[in-house]
Amino acid sequence: MSAPALADVTLLASSSIEFNVSGVVDQFWRLTVEGLTYGSIYALVAVGYTLVYGVLRLINFAHSEVFMLGMFGQLVGLMVFGFAASGDVYSQGVGLTVIYLAGAMVFGMLVSGAAAVGLERVAYRPLRKRGAKPLIFLITAIGMSFVLQEFVHYLLPKLSGNKLGGLNAQQPILLVKPSEQFQIFGASVTNIALVIVLAAVALALTTELLINRTKFGRSIRAVAQDPDTATLMGVSRERVIMLTFLIGGVLAGAAALLYTLKIPNGIIYNGGFILGIKAFSAAVLGGIGNLRGALLGGLLLGLAEDYGQILFGTQWRDVVAFVVLVAVLMIRPTGILGESLGRARA
Repeated sequence: MSAPALADVTLLASSSIEFNVSGVVDQFWRLTVEGLTYGSIYALVAVGYTLVYGVLRLINFAHSEVFMLGMFGQLVGLMVFGFAASGDVYSQGVGLTVIYLAGAMVFGMLVSGAAAVGLERVAYRPLRKRGAKPLIFLITAIGMSFVLQEFVHYLLPKLSGNKLGGLNAQQPILLVKPSEQFQIFGASVTNIALVIVLAAVALALTTELLINRTKFGRSIRAVAQDPDTATLMGVSRERVIMLTFLIGGVLAGAAALLYTLKIPNGIIYNGGFILGIKAFSAAVLGGIGNLRGALLGGLLLGLAEDYGQILFGTQWRDVVAFVVLVAVLMIRPTGILGESLGRARA
């Protein structure tokens, strides 16, 4: 057999589907813990997608870059506090670690929130004023995604004296060392998993309460349901849209810190692309425009990925997530919950 043919056979063998059912059964609880951890991050980013879509019927594909900027924001926050990326886990005690992590999250939220609001102001608002068609918004969102990537790729190194951005990934600053807190049916639950799941669920539910139980939330739902009537009733549509982008950006900034706690592999200009696509898929899976749907979709997507990578092989991890999405949409095109933001009730 020739060398090229042998290479093709080897490639085919390495990408074959394994159907390792026993592996899923044996590792079920470990995979469940890991899946819920990843899914919580997806869910938090998915809330930003679903909020913007609920109000504007806009798929904001640049939201993944808002998340990416949040990763750089939390890194800058820790650098301001005097930390440097060394590869070692800093030991500051529980109290100081919580303070530093909270401060870093605030930095990430501020950067992502400002980026989201700036994105709306610079890219989307002029299109709304000109009555642009939905396709133009979609193309603009994709374009702004690349603009933000290239800003971090080429301009941020010059602005920061080559301390941030560029082609190479930044090493995250590690403040928390994973340690087992307890076990569930033999599966280890670490401190990082607990922080990620509890923080993400708390932030997502707080956002839902804000939307469904406050005066501002009623304004959002009114604009989502009928923007013209809402304007006649005294609701400032532009203010609602701006604050909607701000909320989505703030949540993406929080998710950025949680992500770097879980995946300390480097912060890079295109680091939000795949996660952003998965978060959007989670929003669609749960029901685009539905806050609880974003949370449910994120958790289910994380579980499907982890089960699938053992069942079919690790190389199929990303494929499994999107196959599950397509399968669900074939049965229920509106997603699992399928309720739009405009029809949510207080």
